[in-house]
Amino acid sequence: MNSAVQQLLAPINSFLKCETPDSWVAEAKKPERLKGLLIDHCNCELKAAQTAMFVVRKYSVDEQSGQVLQAWAKPYSDFVYSKDRSIETFLNTNSKKNELAAELVGRCDFAHSEDLIAKMVRLIKEEFHHFEQVLEIMHNRGIAYQSARAGRYAKGMMKQVRTHDPVALVDKLIVGAFIEARSCERFAKLAPHLDEELKKFYISLLRSEARHYQDYLTLAQAISNTDISDRVAHFAAVEAELILADDTDFKFHSGSPINAVNTEVA
Repeated sequence: MNSAVQQLLAPINSFLKCETPDSWVAEAKKPERLKGLLIDHCNCELKAAQTAMFVVRKYSVDEQSGQVLQAWAKPYSDFVYSKDRSIETFLNTNSKKNELAAELVGRCDFAHSEDLIAKMVRLIKEEFHHFEQVLEIMHNRGIAYQSARAGRYAKGMMKQVRTHDPVALVDKLIVGAFIEARSCERFAKLAPHLDEELKKFYISLLRSEARHYQDYLTLAQAISNTDISDRVAHFAAVEAELILADDTDFKFHSGSPINAVNTEVA
């Protein structure tokens, strides 16, 4: 791994309280795992975009801007929920689908509207783009898209989110930071064991994933009325426990595999 990548990963590895277990890497590099991992990765990119869009709609924009966001997401949701979906048709239809149709208007009753919009819109654009990139790789390899249920990891993190605002928003942003940081760490762990096309692709994702985690953390601290260090430490411990625990499921963010099976199909 070159020095630029190591430098990029240094703050990620410091932020996370454990490394991905060797047992996960050993399982992930098996050729028979590639299909399931690509399907799960594809869904993770879409879920990341949808989650960020939900945050913007709920906290930062007026009703009309919310409709603009819904229109932006429509081609992606139409594809996911279509019974006769075609990856090729989706990828080749409307090359401008990953562009906002109008400027978003921030709510004046939320002081951080503009900052949240700016950071999350950039994140959403990149996650939609990554979704399409993984889809194209899948299509070229004859792998059909399948939707996926939320895994134990995401559910375990979200269980820790407080239920009243503004602290609920702060916690959701911290959770987003950990998910992005873990994605970055796992891309780097997995890349050396993949074919040249996928290795190059996963290395190319590192910089955006690293920035996403930093954007989430920056927003969480800006929005919080108090220092977020204790909450970050709390989620760090929860996240590490989920990553190190035995896991019968096998996903991009699953724990240490024990007789693991892919459960990508919804």
